[in-house]
Amino acid sequence: MEIQLLGCVEARAHSGGKLPLPHGTKLLLTALAWTPGAFVADETLIERVWQERRPMHPRDALYIQATRLRKALGADGQRAAGFELARRRGGYVLAVDERSVDTGRFRALVRQARHTARAGRTDDALDLYARALELWRGEPLSDVRTPWAESARTALRREHRDALIGSAELYLRAGRHEECLPQLHWLAEMHPFDEKVAELLMLALHRGGRQADALDCFRLLRMRMVDLLGCEPGPDLRLLQERILARDPRLGLGGVGSAYAASA
Repeated sequence: MEIQLLGCVEARAHSGGKLPLPHGTKLLLTALAWTPGAFVADETLIERVWQERRPMHPRDALYIQATRLRKALGADGQRAAGFELARRRGGYVLAVDERSVDTGRFRALVRQARHTARAGRTDDALDLYARALELWRGEPLSDVRTPWAESARTALRREHRDALIGSAELYLRAGRHEECLPQLHWLAEMHPFDEKVAELLMLALHRGGRQADALDCFRLLRMRMVDLLGCEPGPDLRLLQERILARDPRLGLGGVGSAYAASA
């Protein structure tokens, strides 16, 4: 069985079929699958599931949802292999290998990609990043609308952003700037004030012979920051703009933005 959090929340049997998950049961599964294999106290689960509208008898409600979740996990006619919702004193444990949850697989692949990149195996690292990013099926926890789920989404979006940036940096170091442009454009739309994203996008555009577009990227970010935040872009980004204006030939080498500028 596999649990999906990177999109709408789903549990799938090994046969591929989705298991039926009533709304309250789905909320509990999400709260437990966030930390697979770890003990989660009753009060923490109650807070995650019913933060805004706590039942009159929250522990009884939690027990009912746990019973329903156990039933759902065995809905394919047999107990899901490797899955157990275990009661411990004062809480529950979703006893499952973290790789059965897509967030666990995503994090493991990203860690492996970073380790592989440090070892100098750029192509292998890019493949690992690609496999990690393919696990995203849209907005994480998209059908769970609770305050706790929103905080979890914020954390996952940050991890997604970091993985995309790590992948883009490797593409740039490998001289494959055209391949990372779509994800950098998407990142720039999602994070309009992110100077690291703007730096990588400007460098990729410049290396692709699109100097005017790279400078437009800087101008747009500066206009947003001045108008909406009351501040200028930082020194690293301003230095990159100056180097692009000067057509610094060293920007065409295997460095990445200001990090390379500082060492050049």
